[in-house]
Amino acid sequence: MNIPSELKYTKDHEWVRIEGDTAIVGITDFAQGELGDIVYVEVDALDEELEREAVFGTVEAVKTVSDLFLPLSGEIVEFNEALEDEPEKVNTDPYGDGWMIKIKLSDPSEADDLLTPDDYKELIGG
Repeated sequence: MNIPSELKYTKDHEWVRIEGDTAIVGITDFAQGELGDIVYVEVDALDEELEREAVFGTVEAVKTVSDLFLPLSGEIVEFNEALEDEPEKVNTDPYGDGWMIKIKLSDPSEADDLLTPDDYKELIGG
């Protein structure tokens, strides 16, 4: 199971990379493995200011649809448009080309509440 040490994680299986006042967000390797082949990613909150844990979109796999939860409060400023044509990037490269959104953070201190890689590994029984 790939759990990069430089990232933070949520109990809902999102990963977060903080770069200044921006956070890049995607779903974890564990999550994409549990979902199976991803066929569609929808983000319906672009340019919206949302609170942490609000639903910002959905990811659709062959057998299920799952909500995506915002790990930190802020404005969704970018959606990875490559996922419109190639949603499978979430399966093949969840921490790279499979990223989903960028958030302009409204309260960067919320990142202190995210899980460390060790915490996340424990959560998924790794």
